[in-house]
Amino acid sequence: MISKRITTALKFAAFGLMLATFASTSTAAPFAIVDPPQNTADTEKVEVLEFFWLGCPHCYQFEPAIEAWNATKPDYVAFVREAPPLNSSWEYHSRGFYAAQIAGKEEEFVAAMFNAIHENGKRMRNPEHIAELAEGLGMDKAKFLASMESFAVRAKVNRALLLAKGAGVNGVPSILINGKYRTGGRLAGSNNGIISVINERVEVERKAMNIAAE
Repeated sequence: MISKRITTALKFAAFGLMLATFASTSTAAPFAIVDPPQNTADTEKVEVLEFFWLGCPHCYQFEPAIEAWNATKPDYVAFVREAPPLNSSWEYHSRGFYAAQIAGKEEEFVAAMFNAIHENGKRMRNPEHIAELAEGLGMDKAKFLASMESFAVRAKVNRALLLAKGAGVNGVPSILINGKYRTGGRLAGSNNGIISVINERVEVERKAMNIAAE
């Protein structure tokens, strides 16, 4: 009798543990709260910031989804990108991104680099090769190389690293919504899941900021 009761109790305990485990995993939030919140560039808009690396295949796969979202986002939402070199091998990709940003060619540069790396199989880690790609986009090669080594670009790289650290970013692509919420593939489960989190958190922030819906 005693052994039967113990067996029954163990079965109920195991069942309870299974339910608790299921509940904890099925209700896990698809985003993390950033504490303390990070500053945003425009306090009048809801900021959506993508941390990315040009050499990242996941970032490349996410590109169509985030571009489609960006094309239809409301005017009260600001979309910005940061390219922190979380690994030393990313350094010149980051420097190239910020040099292109300063030159007003960010979008063209990102598209061309993604294509060169992920479609054409080029590593693009040599600054000369990156500058040649920039030249093909209408930028001066010598000036671009100088910009990659400039104080302005170094400052942007350092700021991106500090921002990523403050947001708890240790992988890309990662999305920071209004400096308060971080999401990504591991948290949201998929690229579509990331977009869903962005839209849901943007709506929360819009209401908190008393911004009229469009």
